[in-house]
Amino acid sequence: MFTKDYPKTALIHNDKEISYRELLENISRYSSLLNLEKGEKVAIFSENRPEWVYAFFAVWDKRGINVPIDFMSTAEEVAYILNDCGPAAVFASRNTREVLEKAVAECLKKPEIIVFDEASLPEKASSQPLLEAEDKDSVALIIYTSGTTGSPKGVMLSYENLYSNVECITGLDIIGHNDRLIALLPLHHAFPLQGTMLMPLHAGGTVIFLNQMSSDEILKTLQKYKVTFILGVPRLFNLFHAAVTGKINSNFFARMLLKFSRMANSYALGKIIFKKVQTTFGGHINYFISGGAKLDPIVARDYKAMGFKILEGYGMTEMSPLISFNPPEKIKIGSVGKAFDAITLKVVDDEIIITGPNVMKGYYNKPSDTQEILKDGWIYTGDLGYVDKDGYIFITGRKKEIIVLPNGKNLNPEEIENKLLSYPYIKEVGVFQKDGQLFAVIYPDFALMQEDNVVNIQETIKWNIIDKYNLSTAPYKKIFNFAIVHGELPRTRLGKIKRYSLAQMLQKEKKAFRKAEVPDYQEYKLLEEYLRGVVKKEVLPDEHVELDLGLDSLDKIELQVHLEKTFGISMSNEDLSTHSTVRKLAAYIKDKRTKIENEVMQWGKVLKEEIDYDVPHSTFMLKFLKLAFKPLFKFYIQLEAEGVENIPPAPVIITPNHQSFIDGLLIANFLKNKTLNKTYFFAKEKNIKSSLARFFARNSNILVLNINRDLKLTLQKIAAILKKGNNMVIFPEGARSRDGRVMNFKKSFAIISKELNVPVVPVVIEGAYEKFSIGSKFPKPGKIKLKFLKPIYPAGMDYDTITTLAQEEILKQSLALKNSRTQ
Repeated sequence: MFTKDYPKTALIHNDKEISYRELLENISRYSSLLNLEKGEKVAIFSENRPEWVYAFFAVWDKRGINVPIDFMSTAEEVAYILNDCGPAAVFASRNTREVLEKAVAECLKKPEIIVFDEASLPEKASSQPLLEAEDKDSVALIIYTSGTTGSPKGVMLSYENLYSNVECITGLDIIGHNDRLIALLPLHHAFPLQGTMLMPLHAGGTVIFLNQMSSDEILKTLQKYKVTFILGVPRLFNLFHAAVTGKINSNFFARMLLKFSRMANSYALGKIIFKKVQTTFGGHINYFISGGAKLDPIVARDYKAMGFKILEGYGMTEMSPLISFNPPEKIKIGSVGKAFDAITLKVVDDEIIITGPNVMKGYYNKPSDTQEILKDGWIYTGDLGYVDKDGYIFITGRKKEIIVLPNGKNLNPEEIENKLLSYPYIKEVGVFQKDGQLFAVIYPDFALMQEDNVVNIQETIKWNIIDKYNLSTAPYKKIFNFAIVHGELPRTRLGKIKRYSLAQMLQKEKKAFRKAEVPDYQEYKLLEEYLRGVVKKEVLPDEHVELDLGLDSLDKIELQVHLEKTFGISMSNEDLSTHSTVRKLAAYIKDKRTKIENEVMQWGKVLKEEIDYDVPHSTFMLKFLKLAFKPLFKFYIQLEAEGVENIPPAPVIITPNHQSFIDGLLIANFLKNKTLNKTYFFAKEKNIKSSLARFFARNSNILVLNINRDLKLTLQKIAAILKKGNNMVIFPEGARSRDGRVMNFKKSFAIISKELNVPVVPVVIEGAYEKFSIGSKFPKPGKIKLKFLKPIYPAGMDYDTITTLAQEEILKQSLALKNSRTQ
């Protein structure tokens, strides 16, 4: 039924070729190890290897039921399955034996353990194995699947279910006796079980097993055995794609060829142009088969441009598992293809429902769960989608994963995740609802960030990614908060995000930190003591100094100065990024230190250091704009101000809240030219990119500085301006308000004020957010009011007191101005 004695090679492992006759003999030999009653269950708990295949068919030879288990499961997970289905025996390997024995110890019914490497097999097969099912409707296989929901369920599949799926693929004529493929995916899952074992062995193909899943081993095998197709999940094809396009993009000519081939949209041309890439994959690939999760259409188009046919399909374990496939002669990228002829598919209330000969018999021991998904012979897949006029299926999301917000809005988290993944530095992202708002768990590309000298990971992701995304999307799709994690997101073995585990992941990371062994040497103790004093909480060895302890740019400068004073180590931002956890940093200190002197960091010394800095001085563009905008400010905007007389003689730090892109000009409008000549504005380098913007900055007393690259030098330059008797305008929020409300102030201005004894004049800007909203091209008419508050003199105050006082005064006066405008 599923295989026969073809006169050729069936399996290859360790360079040894195993013929179909030998395959059948080995099945018979393994069958002799089993003493089963009809319908008894046997589990297989092992990595992919030929013995896995022998054991599987041997169970069928004895009319038993196979129960494959993920070889990477924990003892607890294995015990759950064994207790649920109660197998008579379990096949295992040396690699999984220890976990299995722990699992069996927790079982009420103790199954026999058969270890492949230690089994006493007869030298010769006693008989030909019986591979024809007596009762095609009887259960042949139970596959436990938790999917993305978290509750493991045993899917019962019959011989008829499985064989009908084999016949569907056979009808596509994509696999035959000349095909050779690698068993890359674990066979415990329905997709690779069908695609890399049952189907090729039914068709007379050859299956190759690898000892290790390294890229070198895969490429070597592709070339050596002239592999004709690769069955994988999108993550695998994404890795291949990234490796190949990375090399292409590093060469201008190759990059242009890829662009040309994309436009040409021809497989044949792509094969010719990218013959070298074809050769890298062995030169004989007919198809890439992708399933298990959604394939990125951009990746699929690039494969086409390089001459590879990638067939995306759709399935679920409950459907044995395949439902649809892209026909090889007419692939529609972005679609999961057409439903097989034997299957009837409908879309009801946006949900895909299916019936056909491959519909499962039900969930083992779970009748209520079965009734929920299987109704009158129809599987309610939980997948949302539609069928186009040509019969191609498009999946748009998962019904259970659709987030329903408190305002009644429905949204698909995958849509948001895909948009966030298009930004640089995002390696993985998962979105879920937390306290009625959207929350993102982000695993950044730390290596790329380090390569690009990104110092402030949290700030970069907040402003360069989350903020940009939020500004481009509908209000109900905005991300309100996010967390950065240190490792990959929890996924099923086929790459789908386990969304229910995202919140748990954040808790597990913290628990893992607590269990870690604490280093017992002086350098660690001194570092831990210092950091505890900064963050005012417990410090654990494997916590990231920025992401977990929350050190901001100023804290990092203080840390760098502390390390230099205490240990004699000069650490660059790159060094700090490389040694980013407390443990790594302490080990680096232990290795590199030249002394131990527990000195206190002093900002006064840092800011009073003399630096070689030529202070620019030109305000003619600012004065020109001030004059040019007077009619607009007087008649259209109705710009008003009070309290300008509160500005004391220079030097002064002016600290407005930040509502619009012209806030600096609003301030300048009320400064007399004599004062304006001595007043400087601070702008981030990333906001002054064009040559026109740079010209304007040079001639408007605007200091363009890169705080991400060197905040210490930035503060020293600002201090140099003030020490020469000038004023400085600093926006303490660090960015424009996204909703009109005042954001938390950063304390850099307070440090400079305190150490140089320079007064601070807070300024309230009210009304500019509404008139100059983000993205608007022309201001709305109305009133904008500025209020210059009384100066704050730093004597007798610390940094935090100055920061808090300035922010609270602005908040209080802002509310008063807002109320006066609405009355």
